[in-house]
Amino acid sequence: MKKTKSCKMDKKKISGSEILIRSLLEEGVDTVFGYPGGAIIPVFDCLYDFRDRLKHILVRHEQGATHAAQGYARVSGKVGVALVTSGPAATNAITGIADAMIDSTPMVVITGQVSASLLGTDAFQETDVVGITQPITKWAYQIRRAEDIAWAVARAFYIASTGRPGPVVLDFAKNAQTAFAEYEYKKTEHIRSYLPTPDTSVQCLVEAARLINEAKKPLALVGQGVILSNAEAELKAFLDKGDIPAAWTILGLSSMPSDYRLNKGMLGMHGNVGPNMKTNECDVLIAIGMRFDDRVTGDLNTYAKQAKVIHFDIDPSEIDKNVKTTVAVLGDAKYTLEEVTRRMKQNNHTDWIDSFSEHEKQEKEIVIDREIAPGAGPIKMGEVVNLVSEAAGHDAVLVTDVGQNQMMSIRYFKFKRTRSIVTSGGLGTMGFGLPAAIGAKFGAPDRTVCLFCGDGGLQMTIQELGTIMQSDVDVKIILLNNQYLGMVRQWQELFFDERYSETTMKNPDFITIAKAYGIAGKKVSDRSELAAAVKEMLEHKGAYLLEVEVEQFGLVYPMIPAGTSVTNILLGDK
Repeated sequence: MKKTKSCKMDKKKISGSEILIRSLLEEGVDTVFGYPGGAIIPVFDCLYDFRDRLKHILVRHEQGATHAAQGYARVSGKVGVALVTSGPAATNAITGIADAMIDSTPMVVITGQVSASLLGTDAFQETDVVGITQPITKWAYQIRRAEDIAWAVARAFYIASTGRPGPVVLDFAKNAQTAFAEYEYKKTEHIRSYLPTPDTSVQCLVEAARLINEAKKPLALVGQGVILSNAEAELKAFLDKGDIPAAWTILGLSSMPSDYRLNKGMLGMHGNVGPNMKTNECDVLIAIGMRFDDRVTGDLNTYAKQAKVIHFDIDPSEIDKNVKTTVAVLGDAKYTLEEVTRRMKQNNHTDWIDSFSEHEKQEKEIVIDREIAPGAGPIKMGEVVNLVSEAAGHDAVLVTDVGQNQMMSIRYFKFKRTRSIVTSGGLGTMGFGLPAAIGAKFGAPDRTVCLFCGDGGLQMTIQELGTIMQSDVDVKIILLNNQYLGMVRQWQELFFDERYSETTMKNPDFITIAKAYGIAGKKVSDRSELAAAVKEMLEHKGAYLLEVEVEQFGLVYPMIPAGTSVTNILLGDK
């Protein structure tokens, strides 16, 4: 059998595959999540020579590669990279690409493609990757020549990481991988047609500061834009000087410490009572790096109609998209927050801040205490989350899947530092959790990573246990097993006359499955065993699956029914 040639052949020219690998290294990439195949084999062959410089994590499904790249990006602040082949591999990556787009996660996905001479012939495993992904990426480009590779990679990383971050797809024709070209890498610092950070109007800075200075009842809504801009310190200075109570969106979690005095909790459908109610009482609503998602606003016809709205955002398309603004402060939050703060006066809103306490007391008595300290009956999701967070010193990275497990974990997990939350926000992707947790661990290897998932979501990407086994990934998996598709079942109970259509789950023995992958685990159904099991999990060196049998008919409260006012809050005190 003829031996294939090494990717290193010519002193003056190198292969397209090597150009790709060297370009990735120039961008500071240290980890790639992927799966090989025919149309990307030359790249994987070349990767063999760079194993000491570029770590490749072999996932078990291409969707897993994209979610792992997302998890890596969220906790590290770097661009996540996924490398897959053509055809079905590329289409398998679509969900993760769409998820990254709506959640503003910087990611570069490199897909193999048939040779340029075969494009348009319906060749084996050919798909129109650029056509498919253009609506769900910041940029999608097909590389057909080796001479264009370094330019395309530099451009891809610049676009993915600047402005409002997001995914970029590079569709890599096979002939470009094997052809040879001279290599010179120049990082992209400007693209004529692309303005990642809009100019900030001084007049808007002045007007925003004036409105805030005059406000009697200001309220700040903090989104992921603060984290993406590395503006946590600027946010705190802004809130402290203005004495402004603040609430975070799901993706804005961990932008402030949980116990920060001005942090009033979470917004939205399953958020805290205080900030939701006060949204319709404040006189100035200050949105910072958030997009007024429908799960936050509820019925727009009744949303904050009494308030003047200041919207800090880097993306001009978000301004007035859902909520009409009084003043739009465009620009990077790290800069704009500092500039507005400089123009603000030291303020005091003690009475306004104290007015949140009545709602906090009501929610604690009716919802929180019953959830995290029930005393008797089946184990509740919230008490598991609270126990794990406390045992981890409120300093772990929280990764969630989607559903009741997601809502409970983001409600009851606590944070000390930023970049501590990895969850699927806008797309709500079941199966996100397990591969995202793997990526998060590679992005923050020195931190404890705790994944909360349900029995439904876990089984959507359960094959990624094989990735954990092969790459020895130390993630702590807490399976909240209620034997239902819990969130759908909750809606069926509350809004569909308890007609539980296709939400009952007949599940396998998860602990035995974990054992087959060499992962330690324990199943807990008795509350008396829970604390010891959590301690064992956190102290265990290596991956661990803790399956907890929780109440089957538990409900996530508070809840604002979809499409209703943010003040229409169900507390479950029926």
